Parts: sequence; structure tokens; C-alpha cells
Amino acid sequence: MKRLGAIFLLGTLSLSLLTGCGDKTGYAEDGYAEGRLGDTMHTYFFDYTVNSAYLCDTFEGYTPILDGYRLLVADVTVKNTNRESIPMYDTDFQVRWSDTSEDAYEFPITYYTDAVSDQQLPTEYDLAVDEERTGLLVFEVPEGETDFSISYLELFDDGTEEGSSGDTFFVYFTAEEQA
Repeated sequence: MKRLGAIFLLGTLSLSLLTGCGDKTGYAEDGYAEGRLGDTMHTYFFDYTVNSAYLCDTFEGYTPILDGYRLLVADVTVKNTNRESIPMYDTDFQVRWSDTSEDAYEFPITYYTDAVSDQQLPTEYDLAVDEERTGLLVFEVPEGETDFSISYLELFDDGTEEGSSGDTFFVYFTAEEQA
């Protein structure tokens, strides 16, 4: 009887350990993946992590072009997990601030102007195999918004998207005021 109890205990322990192995955070399922600050998102080409984000009125002397907007500054790490170097653009990422409006998104400020800091991810760069790069993405966002996501949509050189609907990755967070 003791042997059956020991086998049952070992079986239960094994099952409880396996449940932790099924975490799919950051991996796309049915064309969609989501995570939070600090989670690594695993795209076809690279991994990315939004390490932190904050809101401010100016960044390195830059102020928003649009009235009623502030700046969201996000610290992001990108790592090439592909088998060859890949071209990267800071505009591969966009910020969203509302799920109810199709126009509630923006690209980094470098879409409209030059970088204002050496800390920003370059507008365009090559990421070598296994290379990791950390830098800032700066976005203009409406005043009063604090809940955001930074997203990436997989697109291939021929213009197609991975899978039938494309894999889209979202990192959701609430941005705090700059300390």
C-alpha cells in the first residue's frame, strides 16, 4: 500500500511540475500573442522585450508636434534569433492606446523627424545573428492616456504575413509619469 501511495505522490508531483512548462507567454497562437512589461515576445525573426516605459512632456529637448499630446518613452531590447542578419527599423513597432478606435496608434517620432538622442534605437540598422540591442522608442500619445501596447506585425520580404492572418505581438502596460 505504501508503494501505491508513493507512486501516486510522485505522479501528482510530476503533473504539477509539468503545468509550469506550458507557459505560452510571448508565443503566437492563432496569429496573436500578448505579454506585459518584461515579457519576451518570440517573433519569427527576433525576440523583443519592452523593459520599461514612462510618460513625459519633453525628451532631450523634443516636445510633441501635436497639441494635446505627450511623449511615451519605452526601453526595448531586440535580439536576432534568425539564422542570418536581419534589417530592422524602429518603425517595425507601433504604440496603441485604445482598442475601440482604428486610428488609436502611432509610429516612433523618427517617422516624422530625426532622432533626438543616442539612446534611441536607430531608424534603420542590421541585427547580426544572435545580436542583441537595447534602446529607446519615443512616441507621441494623447494626453490623459496611460494604458498602452507596443506591437509588431510579422511581414515577409514578399509582403505576405506569417500564417493565414499574420502573427501580431502585443506588449500591454500602464505607463507611469517620469520619476
